[in-house]
Amino acid sequence: MDGKKMLAQKALGALGFAYAPYSKFRVAAALLTEDGRVFTGVNVENASYPAGICAERTAVSKAVSEGATAFSAIAICGGKDGKVTDYCAPCGICRQVLREFCDPEKMTVILVKTADDRREFRLADLLPESFGPEFLEGEPE
Repeated sequence: MDGKKMLAQKALGALGFAYAPYSKFRVAAALLTEDGRVFTGVNVENASYPAGICAERTAVSKAVSEGATAFSAIAICGGKDGKVTDYCAPCGICRQVLREFCDPEKMTVILVKTADDRREFRLADLLPESFGPEFLEGEPE
């Protein structure tokens, strides 16, 4: 099995864990680190809506909390009531968070309908003219 299909399957497998009692729109992500680890994440809503977190940022937070800060790909799936009927692209905030930890020219974003039905983009195509750590004085060490 190829790595992109495996990543898609991990995202699809995590979808049932999403906590979306308000919007009913479940989202899951599987994030591949440059060293080959995979971290999954789901959206977690909150009665105080701004306190919720997207699946992609959950996966990033899990990865960073385990010492991973370099990412090469992410697979994302989602749909109303957890039924994936279309591609689910990351929101703008998630695109910016991913940008913090990768080269946007090399980061692959995989939108998943099924393990075999996927669309791929470079993060640079989804977040053109992006702002990253290299623009700030004293880049992260």
